[in-house]
Amino acid sequence: MWGEGYGAVLPYAGPVGLRSDEGVLLTGVYGSGKSTVAAEIAYLLEQRRQPYALLDLDFLGWGVDYPDEAAGFGLMLRNLAAVVSNYREAGISVFVMAYFVSSHDELHGIREAVGVPLRVVRLSLPLPDIEQRLATDVTTERHEELREAARQIAAGEGVGIEDVVLANDRPVGTVAQQVMTWLGWA
Repeated sequence: MWGEGYGAVLPYAGPVGLRSDEGVLLTGVYGSGKSTVAAEIAYLLEQRRQPYALLDLDFLGWGVDYPDEAAGFGLMLRNLAAVVSNYREAGISVFVMAYFVSSHDELHGIREAVGVPLRVVRLSLPLPDIEQRLATDVTTERHEELREAARQIAAGEGVGIEDVVLANDRPVGTVAQQVMTWLGWA
Protein backbone atom coordinates (compact mmCIF):
# COMPACT_ATOMS: atom_id res chain seq x y z
CA MET A 1 0.00 0.00 0.00
CA TRP A 2 1.30 3.48 -0.85
CA GLY A 3 1.06 4.80 2.72
CA GLU A 4 2.99 1.99 4.39
CA GLY A 5 6.14 3.19 6.04
CA TYR A 6 5.11 6.82 5.76
CA GLY A 7 3.96 7.43 9.32
CA ALA A 8 3.99 11.09 10.22
CA VAL A 9 6.65 12.19 12.64
CA LEU A 10 6.24 15.53 14.36
CA PRO A 11 9.82 16.71 14.81
CA TYR A 12 8.87 19.71 16.87
CA ALA A 13 5.93 18.30 18.81
CA GLY A 14 5.97 19.29 22.41
CA PRO A 15 3.86 21.07 24.97
CA VAL A 16 3.72 24.83 24.57
CA GLY A 17 0.73 25.61 26.74
CA LEU A 18 -2.17 24.89 24.38
CA ARG A 19 -4.75 22.35 25.33
CA SER A 20 -4.97 19.47 22.92
CA ASP A 21 -8.09 18.78 20.92
CA GLU A 22 -9.23 22.30 20.20
CA GLY A 23 -9.75 24.55 17.27
CA VAL A 24 -10.67 27.96 16.03
CA LEU A 25 -12.88 28.73 13.06
CA LEU A 26 -12.44 32.15 11.50
CA THR A 27 -15.58 33.22 9.70
CA GLY A 28 -16.81 36.35 7.95
CA VAL A 29 -17.99 37.36 4.51
CA TYR A 30 -15.81 37.02 1.44
CA GLY A 31 -12.89 39.43 1.62
CA SER A 32 -13.01 39.90 5.39
CA GLY A 33 -9.55 38.33 5.77
CA LYS A 34 -10.34 34.89 7.20
CA SER A 35 -7.70 32.97 5.27
CA THR A 36 -5.03 35.63 5.76
CA VAL A 37 -5.55 35.81 9.53
CA ALA A 38 -5.70 31.99 9.74
CA ALA A 39 -2.35 31.76 7.92
CA GLU A 40 -0.83 34.30 10.32
CA ILE A 41 -2.11 32.33 13.33
CA ALA A 42 -0.55 29.20 11.82
CA TYR A 43 2.73 31.08 11.44
CA LEU A 44 2.60 32.17 15.09
CA LEU A 45 1.91 28.59 16.21
CA GLU A 46 4.78 27.34 14.08
CA GLN A 47 7.13 29.88 15.67
CA ARG A 48 6.16 28.40 19.05
CA ARG A 49 6.75 24.88 17.72
CA GLN A 50 3.09 23.97 18.28
CA PRO A 51 1.81 21.26 15.92
CA TYR A 52 -1.35 22.43 14.15
CA ALA A 53 -3.42 21.93 11.04
CA LEU A 54 -4.41 24.90 8.87
CA LEU A 55 -7.53 24.26 6.82
CA ASP A 56 -9.30 26.62 4.44
CA LEU A 57 -12.57 24.73 4.22
CA ASP A 58 -13.49 26.22 0.83
CA PHE A 59 -10.78 24.09 -0.75
CA LEU A 60 -12.42 20.92 0.57
CA GLY A 61 -15.55 21.43 -1.51
CA TRP A 62 -14.30 22.98 -4.74
CA GLY A 63 -14.17 21.16 -8.03
CA VAL A 64 -17.64 19.67 -8.09
CA ASP A 65 -20.58 21.47 -9.67
CA TYR A 66 -23.50 20.36 -7.52
CA PRO A 67 -27.01 21.48 -8.42
CA ASP A 68 -27.51 22.90 -4.91
CA GLU A 69 -25.32 24.31 -2.16
CA ALA A 70 -26.38 21.68 0.40
CA ALA A 71 -24.80 18.87 -1.63
CA GLY A 72 -21.54 20.80 -1.98
CA PHE A 73 -21.54 21.57 1.73
CA GLY A 74 -22.07 17.86 2.45
CA LEU A 75 -19.05 16.98 0.32
CA MET A 76 -16.97 19.57 2.17
CA LEU A 77 -18.02 18.07 5.52
CA ARG A 78 -17.10 14.54 4.42
CA ASN A 79 -13.73 15.74 3.19
CA LEU A 80 -13.20 17.72 6.39
CA ALA A 81 -13.90 14.69 8.56
CA ALA A 82 -11.42 12.60 6.55
CA VAL A 83 -8.69 15.25 6.61
CA VAL A 84 -9.12 15.87 10.35
CA SER A 85 -8.96 12.12 10.97
CA ASN A 86 -5.67 11.94 9.08
CA TYR A 87 -4.22 14.86 11.04
CA ARG A 88 -5.35 13.36 14.35
CA GLU A 89 -3.73 10.02 13.47
CA ALA A 90 -0.52 11.97 12.88
CA GLY A 91 -0.75 13.50 16.36
CA ILE A 92 -2.20 16.89 15.42
CA SER A 93 -4.92 18.08 17.76
CA VAL A 94 -5.00 21.87 17.24
CA PHE A 95 -6.95 23.13 14.23
CA VAL A 96 -7.04 26.58 12.63
CA MET A 97 -9.80 26.88 10.05
CA ALA A 98 -11.28 29.54 7.75
CA TYR A 99 -14.77 29.39 6.25
CA PHE A 100 -17.85 31.59 5.90
CA VAL A 101 -20.49 30.00 8.11
CA SER A 102 -23.93 31.36 7.36
CA SER A 103 -26.06 29.44 9.86
CA HIS A 104 -26.11 27.52 13.12
CA ASP A 105 -26.85 24.33 11.13
CA GLU A 106 -23.67 24.78 9.10
CA LEU A 107 -21.69 25.41 12.27
CA HIS A 108 -23.13 22.27 13.85
CA GLY A 109 -22.08 20.21 10.81
CA ILE A 110 -18.54 21.60 10.94
CA ARG A 111 -18.26 20.95 14.67
CA GLU A 112 -19.37 17.35 14.18
CA ALA A 113 -16.93 16.82 11.30
CA VAL A 114 -13.99 18.24 13.25
CA GLY A 115 -14.85 16.52 16.52
CA VAL A 116 -12.93 18.88 18.80
CA PRO A 117 -14.13 21.87 20.81
CA LEU A 118 -14.30 24.72 18.35
CA ARG A 119 -14.43 28.44 19.07
CA VAL A 120 -15.69 30.79 16.40
CA VAL A 121 -14.29 34.23 15.60
CA ARG A 122 -16.19 36.35 13.09
CA LEU A 123 -14.01 38.91 11.36
CA SER A 124 -15.86 42.06 10.39
CA LEU A 125 -14.89 44.66 7.86
CA PRO A 126 -17.05 47.32 6.18
CA LEU A 127 -17.89 46.64 2.54
CA PRO A 128 -15.94 49.69 1.23
CA ASP A 129 -12.81 48.30 2.93
CA ILE A 130 -13.42 44.89 1.35
CA GLU A 131 -13.84 46.57 -2.05
CA GLN A 132 -10.55 48.40 -1.55
CA ARG A 133 -8.73 45.19 -0.58
CA LEU A 134 -10.01 43.40 -3.66
CA ALA A 135 -9.50 46.29 -6.12
CA THR A 136 -6.27 44.83 -7.46
CA ASP A 137 -7.92 41.51 -8.38
CA VAL A 138 -10.31 42.31 -11.21
CA THR A 139 -11.40 38.81 -12.21
CA THR A 140 -15.05 38.12 -12.95
CA GLU A 141 -15.14 35.74 -10.00
CA ARG A 142 -13.97 38.50 -7.63
CA HIS A 143 -16.77 40.79 -8.81
CA GLU A 144 -19.32 38.03 -8.22
CA GLU A 145 -17.91 37.28 -4.76
CA LEU A 146 -17.94 40.97 -3.87
CA ARG A 147 -21.63 41.17 -4.85
CA GLU A 148 -22.25 38.08 -2.72
CA ALA A 149 -20.42 39.66 0.23
CA ALA A 150 -22.58 42.79 -0.14
CA ARG A 151 -25.72 40.63 -0.16
CA GLN A 152 -24.56 38.66 2.89
CA ILE A 153 -23.77 41.83 4.83
CA ALA A 154 -27.15 43.37 3.92
CA ALA A 155 -28.99 40.17 4.93
CA GLY A 156 -27.01 39.76 8.16
CA GLU A 157 -25.90 36.25 7.15
CA GLY A 158 -23.39 34.64 9.46
CA VAL A 159 -24.16 37.05 12.28
CA GLY A 160 -24.82 35.48 15.67
CA ILE A 161 -23.03 32.16 15.18
CA GLU A 162 -19.74 33.47 16.55
CA ASP A 163 -18.31 33.48 20.04
CA VAL A 164 -16.62 36.82 19.44
CA VAL A 165 -16.51 39.47 16.69
CA LEU A 166 -13.23 41.19 15.87
CA ALA A 167 -12.72 44.09 13.49
CA ASN A 168 -10.19 43.18 10.84
CA ASP A 169 -9.21 46.75 10.06
CA ARG A 170 -5.69 46.57 11.48
CA PRO A 171 -2.48 44.87 10.37
CA VAL A 172 -2.91 41.11 10.01
CA GLY A 173 -0.33 40.37 12.70
CA THR A 174 -2.21 42.52 15.20
CA VAL A 175 -5.53 40.80 14.47
CA ALA A 176 -3.96 37.32 14.59
CA GLN A 177 -2.35 38.12 17.93
CA GLN A 178 -5.69 39.39 19.26
CA VAL A 179 -7.34 36.10 18.21
CA MET A 180 -4.52 34.12 19.85
CA THR A 181 -4.88 36.12 23.07
CA TRP A 182 -8.67 35.65 23.12
CA LEU A 183 -8.19 31.90 22.61
CA GLY A 184 -5.64 31.73 25.42
CA TRP A 185 -3.01 30.60 22.92
CA ALA A 186 -0.72 33.62 23.37
